[in-house]
Amino acid sequence: MPVKIAVVGSNMVDLISYITRMPDRGETVEAPDFRMGCGGKGANQAVAAAKLGAEVTMVTKVGDDAFADTTIANFRRFGIDTKHVEKVPGVSSGVAPIFVEPSGENSILIIKGANGHLAPADVDRAADDLKRADLILMQLEVPLETVYHTIEFAAANGIETVLNPAPAAALDLARISKVTFLTPNQTELALLTGMPVGDEVEAIVAAKSLVDKGIRVVVVTLGSRGALLVDGKGVTRIPPVAVKPVDTTGAGDAFIGSFARFYGESRDVEASLKLAARYAADSITRPGTQTSYATAEEFAALRGAE
Repeated sequence: MPVKIAVVGSNMVDLISYITRMPDRGETVEAPDFRMGCGGKGANQAVAAAKLGAEVTMVTKVGDDAFADTTIANFRRFGIDTKHVEKVPGVSSGVAPIFVEPSGENSILIIKGANGHLAPADVDRAADDLKRADLILMQLEVPLETVYHTIEFAAANGIETVLNPAPAAALDLARISKVTFLTPNQTELALLTGMPVGDEVEAIVAAKSLVDKGIRVVVVTLGSRGALLVDGKGVTRIPPVAVKPVDTTGAGDAFIGSFARFYGESRDVEASLKLAARYAADSITRPGTQTSYATAEEFAALRGAE
């Protein structure tokens, strides 16, 4: 049986400008290329899992504009269940202007739009489908009350959860203590804990403080330096995978969505994180976000060639 994953989270339309440099204030600079695609942290994670063969249900909101139909069609193209993707009248869909530099590094703005209307009641309406999930994924591009409600719902129904606390925001640690996997980067970890995370030792101490508060597993993502797996057993370093970056947009979402798929099948956290690191690294060797994610067949071929 395929792994069943539900995503309670966001969707965006990515407006991607490939630039030679960011303009100074008041300056106009010509950019060599532009692409438009479907994105948003929730949608990206859903697509990564679906492309790897998971059965995915999406709980999200879109606007009543042209972007909404594009987003829904995109979900369906990947076989994602859109029963709980609802339009919000009089509101724009979420959009994300993205600026990609020649190094592959990116700068992103997000306008939540309809994502800001995803409510706890929407989670309750999707309850029957959510209860069948092996994992529920969440991010912070939707209202925090909806995230907190989803965590409580999952805990009450014995469902494991992944919370990607991005974009960085102050959270009530008591209300996220029932999360199974928390996946902050260093900036997000510092904001969550109020502790310094300038180096690996400090990051480990901060992550352990979250485990002490009840979170089962903290995965600190370190970008090109890999990740740290911190739980009640100790600390495991997940090594980076060296590649030549073309576009790093969506790499973190590729990591989380693929981890959910691999973990849902194997229940081996460390092995799944190592596979996810390889999957995310492969994604940054191609431009775009969801278009850069490998299918199960492509990823198997990549691993076989190594």
